Amino acid sequence: MAEDLSIQKGTKQEQYESLIPQIEALLYGETNLIANLANISAALKEQFNWWWVGFYWVEQDELVLGPFQGPVACTRIKKGRGVCGGSWEKGTTLIVADVEKFPGHIACSSASKSEIVVPVYHKGNIVGVLDVDSEHLAQFDETDKLYLEQIVGLIPNI
Repeated sequence: MAEDLSIQKGTKQEQYESLIPQIEALLYGETNLIANLANISAALKEQFNWWWVGFYWVEQDELVLGPFQGPVACTRIKKGRGVCGGSWEKGTTLIVADVEKFPGHIACSSASKSEIVVPVYHKGNIVGVLDVDSEHLAQFDETDKLYLEQIVGLIPNI
C-alpha cells in the first residue's frame, strides 16, 4: 500500500494519470470498503484541492453520507433531489457548472459553486455516488467525467 501521494502539477489529464496508479496502490489488498472510499476521497482532495469530495451510499430509498473530505455535509438525500439524487435517478454522471442554476439544488454549503456527481455501479445497480464540489464556477468538464468514472470503477469489494 502506498503511504504518501506524489502530487503532480501540470494539465488536469496529467494529474489524473499520475493519481490513478497511486489510488490503485492505496486500494491494493485492502478489503474494507469504508477505508477504500476514505482514501479515494482523501487522494482526490489532496491532488486537486477541491472544496468537498466524498461518497453517498444507497440505503433503501436514500443516499446516506459516507466517507468524505471537506466541511460537514448533508446526511441524507432522496432519490431525484439535488445533483446527487439526480445522478442516482438518471444513472449518469452529472456536471453542473453553476449549482445556483440547477433546479432543486441542495445547498449543503453556500461556498459550493460547481459540482460533478458520478454514480458507483455494482453488478448493474447503482450503490452510491461520488460527489465533488468546487468553490469555483465551471470547475468540472468531460476530462473529470472520464477519469472520475475510471476511479469509481476501481472500488473493490462493494
